[in-house]
Amino acid sequence: MTGDKVKLLGYWASPFALRVHWALKLKGIEYDYQEEDLPNKSPLLLQYNPVHKKIPVLVHNGKPIAESIVILEYIEETWKHNPILPEDPYERAKARFWAKFVDDKCVPGILGTFSKVGEEQQKIAKEARENLKILEGELGKKRFFGDTKIGFMDVASAWIICWAQIVEEIVDIKLIDAEEMPSLVSWFQNVLEAAPILKECTPPKDKLLEHNNGFHKMLVASASP
Repeated sequence: MTGDKVKLLGYWASPFALRVHWALKLKGIEYDYQEEDLPNKSPLLLQYNPVHKKIPVLVHNGKPIAESIVILEYIEETWKHNPILPEDPYERAKARFWAKFVDDKCVPGILGTFSKVGEEQQKIAKEARENLKILEGELGKKRFFGDTKIGFMDVASAWIICWAQIVEEIVDIKLIDAEEMPSLVSWFQNVLEAAPILKECTPPKDKLLEHNNGFHKMLVASASP
C-alpha cells in the first residue's frame, strides 16, 4: 500500500519481535524500527499497548496491533503480495494449528527448562522433548513447514530451534536430539539459507548466548535463598 506508515516496537533479543521482522522482510514492507529498553518502557509502547505493556507492537498508519501471532495474521491480511499462508483453507488451518502448538506446548517447555531447577526442571525438559518430537514428526522430511517455500509456520516458529540450543548450552540439558530430530536440527538454518534477508535481521547466536547466559545467572541468583 503506497504511503503506508509502518513502525515496529521491539527488542533485539526477543524471538517474538523477530517473527514480525521476518514477516515484514518476506513481504518486502518498508518500516521504521524502534528498539525498546524493556526495564524503562517508552511512553509510545505504554500508549500503544496499555493492556500488556509488552513488545512487539506493530503500528500501521497510527493504529497499533499487539501480540506477535496476531500481528502476523494482520500483516498477511493487509498486504496480499508474497503470501505466507497457503491458499487452501485446510492447509491454512494446519499452519495456524502448529504455530499455536509451538506457542502453547514447545515455548513454555523451553522457557521452563531455562528458568527452573531440580526435579521441576527435569520434568519440564522431558515434556519439552516429547513435544519437540511431535513437531519433528509433523515436519518430516520437508525443509520447511511451508513445504517448498517458507510459510506462516516457519516465520512464526523456526526460531525455537536456535533458542532451544542456547538453553541447552546454558543449563546443560539436551532438548533436541540430532539423531531423533534431524529435521528440526536443520530447520532454522534452512530458513536462513533460503532467505538471506531474514538472516540479516536475526541476532547472531553467540550474542544471544551471552545475553541469555547473563539473564540466567540473574534468575538463579534471585531464586537462591
